[in-house]
Amino acid sequence: MNIKSLLLGSAAALIAVSGARAADAVTVAEPEPAEYVKICDVYGAGYFYIPGTETCLRVGGYVRYDAGFGDVGSFDGRKTTDVQDGDSQNSWNKNARFALKTWTGQETELGTLKTYTETRFNFKNGGPSSTPTLNFAWIQLGGLRVGKDESVYDSFIGYAGSVIQDTTIPYGIKDTNLVSYYFDAGNGFSGVISLEEGANDKGIFGTIDSYVPHVVGGVKYKGDWGAITGVVAYDSPYEEVAGKVRLDVNVTKELSLFIMGGYGTDDNLNDATNAINAHGRGFYKPWGGNWAVWGGGTYKFNAKTAFNLQASADDDKNYALAANIAYTIVPGFTITTEVDWDHYGHFGDGTSAVNWTKADKKNSVGGIVRFQRSF
Repeated sequence: MNIKSLLLGSAAALIAVSGARAADAVTVAEPEPAEYVKICDVYGAGYFYIPGTETCLRVGGYVRYDAGFGDVGSFDGRKTTDVQDGDSQNSWNKNARFALKTWTGQETELGTLKTYTETRFNFKNGGPSSTPTLNFAWIQLGGLRVGKDESVYDSFIGYAGSVIQDTTIPYGIKDTNLVSYYFDAGNGFSGVISLEEGANDKGIFGTIDSYVPHVVGGVKYKGDWGAITGVVAYDSPYEEVAGKVRLDVNVTKELSLFIMGGYGTDDNLNDATNAINAHGRGFYKPWGGNWAVWGGGTYKFNAKTAFNLQASADDDKNYALAANIAYTIVPGFTITTEVDWDHYGHFGDGTSAVNWTKADKKNSVGGIVRFQRSF
C-alpha cells in the first residue's frame, strides 16, 4: 500500500464518520396528538362531543319514498294527461324525501341547553325538486323553548295515531314560530304554555295580525297505564277558542289505544271574508263544525310488525278510516302499506281534500306504500 492509497482511504473514512454524526444531529418534530371524537352518552345514543367544546352533537334523519294510489283529492292518487290523446287519467302519486336532522345538548348552570333542526328536501312526481323547507329550528334552555316548531296544540297532546293519513279529518296545523315553556310538576304531572305566531297553511289564515299572539296551554298526567292530556288555544285574529282532550291506554305490552276529542267556537270564523275561514275552519279548529273525534290504536305482533288503525269524524258529517301494517325489515328500514277510506266533501273537480261546504260529499278510497330508512 503506497502513501496515496493510505491518504485516500483515511479521507473516505473521515467523511463517512462526519456524515453519520451530522445525521444524528437532525431533530425530527414530534407529531401533533390526534384529537379523536369522544362519545357523549348523556343524551342518548348517537351523540358525540364537538372537538374542543362541551357541546354534544347528533346528526340524523331519514330517506323516504312514497307511492300512492286512489281517488284524486282525497288520498294519494293524482290526475295526469295521456300524452297521445290528451285524456285525463289517474296515475301514481310519488314523492322522495330526504330529511336532515341535528340535535345538540350541553349542561349549564341554568339547565340543559338544547337545539333541534330539521330540513326537508322533496322530489315529487318526476320533479323538479321542491324548495327545501325548514320544519324545525328551535333553542331550548331548561323548560324555555323559542324558534320554529310545531304548535304545542299538536305536539304536547300527540298526533292522531300511527297511520300515514292521520289528518283526513284535520286536528291542527303544526307550523309556527313560538315562545313556549314546559314544566314538570312531578308525580306524572306536566304542563306547557305557548305564545305562537301561527301560519297560513292549507289556505287557512292563521297568522296573527297584531302584537297579540295566539295563546296555547296544556296539562298532562302520565302513568304506567297511559296518559290523559288536555290543550286549549286562543285564536288571536278571530278571537275564537278551541281545545282537545286525549286519553291513551296501554292495554297490554302489545296493544295501545287512544281517543281524542276536539271542540271549538266558530262564530267569527263564519263571518270571515276568506273562503276557507268563512266555513268555520281556523288554525286551531281546522275540522268541519264545532266538534271532531279521533280514535284508534296499535297492536304489535312482534318486534318487527305492527298494525295501526285510526277512525275519525267531525260535526260536518265527514268520516275517515285508515289502517296499515308497518314491517321493519332490518333496524332502521321500515315498509308501511296503508289503505284509506273517507266520506268527505270536495271541490267539484275533485282536486281538493278540504270541505268548504256540505255539498259534493262522496266516498273515496286510496292507499300508499312507504319505504323509509331512518338513521
